Amino acid sequence: MTQSILTLLTAPMVARYTAAGYWGEETIYHLVAQHARETPNAFAVRDRHRRLTYADLTAAADRLAAHLAGQSVRPGQRVAVWLPSRVETVIALLACSRNGYVCCPSLHRDHSVADIAALVDRMRAAAVIGQPGYGADAGRRDIFTGLADRSFLRCALRIGPADAVPFADLPGPARGTEASADPNQIMYLPFTSGTTGEPKGVLHSDNTLLATARAMARDWRLQRSVLYTLSPLSHNLGLGALITAVASGGELVVHDLPRGESLVDRLRETGAEFLFGVPTHAIDLLAELRARGTDRLGAVRGFRISGAAAPAAVVTELMRYGIVPQSGYGMTETCSHQYTLPDDPPERIVETCGHACDGYEIRIFRQDDPDTEAAPGEIGEIGGRGASLMLGYFDDQHATEAAFNAGGWFMTGDLGRLDEAGYLRIAGRKKDLIIRGGRNIHPARVEALAMRHAAIEKAAAFAVADERLGERVCLAVVTRGDEQLAPEAVLDHLDAAGLSRYDMPEFILPVSDMPLTPSGKLLKRELVRRVAEGQLRPLPVRVRPRSAAED
Repeated sequence: MTQSILTLLTAPMVARYTAAGYWGEETIYHLVAQHARETPNAFAVRDRHRRLTYADLTAAADRLAAHLAGQSVRPGQRVAVWLPSRVETVIALLACSRNGYVCCPSLHRDHSVADIAALVDRMRAAAVIGQPGYGADAGRRDIFTGLADRSFLRCALRIGPADAVPFADLPGPARGTEASADPNQIMYLPFTSGTTGEPKGVLHSDNTLLATARAMARDWRLQRSVLYTLSPLSHNLGLGALITAVASGGELVVHDLPRGESLVDRLRETGAEFLFGVPTHAIDLLAELRARGTDRLGAVRGFRISGAAAPAAVVTELMRYGIVPQSGYGMTETCSHQYTLPDDPPERIVETCGHACDGYEIRIFRQDDPDTEAAPGEIGEIGGRGASLMLGYFDDQHATEAAFNAGGWFMTGDLGRLDEAGYLRIAGRKKDLIIRGGRNIHPARVEALAMRHAAIEKAAAFAVADERLGERVCLAVVTRGDEQLAPEAVLDHLDAAGLSRYDMPEFILPVSDMPLTPSGKLLKRELVRRVAEGQLRPLPVRVRPRSAAED
């Protein structure tokens, strides 16, 4: 019996997106099985120890799907996956697509056993697939012992060594089932990163995941390419890399290098052509390239940089190595629907998040009225709708309804504006807006200008409380290497770059690194907390008066 999950899916929606060609008739599993029939020996997925062909991958997914069915896991039930970057995560997702299960792989390395148990309880998972000894408190607690008393849990699978044939030793009799033929089934349940509070479970179907993957593969000519994800498969960016590889008949390489080993060598060895990651990944890669004194990076020609804006210096340096960065914007709820194109000029890659892909559209709404569109060029809240949009929040009717405006546009909570070419320019999170003496200050502009300084590697602008003005601007900075940068020099740079005196930071906070979520997103609220509790002490700073000669 199929379990019913409340979603926003409607018959007219299916008809509309299918007729437009954004949704298809195939599940993700069926696409992989089709590649296995047509090119069985083509490689599909690779980690440090195993490299599976499409035939291998399909066979492994069939084994796991049969075992889960034999354990009485039913269509619509949830399968929790708590693994490092290994091919087993890919296999689990395909098995869920095959049998109509809902896969949740967004359980991260820095989660504790208690964290995972709470998420398993929230989704009432019928199966858990995990690696013994994994997680933040692996040395003290075991997830399988912690879940032993859950009556709703039908199956708990401990995966074997990293060099073993995946799921080759599944115990007990297996029961085969017909593969699901419904690409509109709910089959992916990631949890949001929780930067604003309690994570929400996001509902996606095979079709919503494939919509942007097909567009990106076409726009960036990724057919049968080798894609390398620096982001883990527990993160939506890594999952997106997997779906893009499947949609294009290519190979996905997961990043599982031990600390200290060469990424440059790994990219050359695997023949990687396109990378997925966050700015930190790009910064670290460039540092190794400089240290090695090399002028090329094998076959790499593109790099999707997500999670934050790509600093100008990073974009410029990547292009010197023949790598075209792809600046993009997306969310767990919307997938990677926004990106720059291979032929875009460098300034567009630096200054914008690209254009919405086919099948998705965005509009800007007034900050004080989400039902009214903003004037052309005005900064407002970004709304979106399209074929890759989520189908609701799991078991949360209120959050689902609250996420949309009266016109049915998903409201992102991000602020931005569209330029004359329809490219999106981000101003920051709505909740991160700094209001100093009644004036709105957008952190993204302060950060972007700060990172134009050659010595600044990362920057984050946030509010500190002030009795008189309400809030003042504090700018946290991470400098490159051992470089020292006086607070006054930061303001001089911002002043020369054109930042208004009203928007100028009044505190500079030098830090060795930024607090990040497991997926690499900046946790500004953690900076705010540490400052409020006195763990970090920002340095007061004022803009130096300009001389007449400077004016």
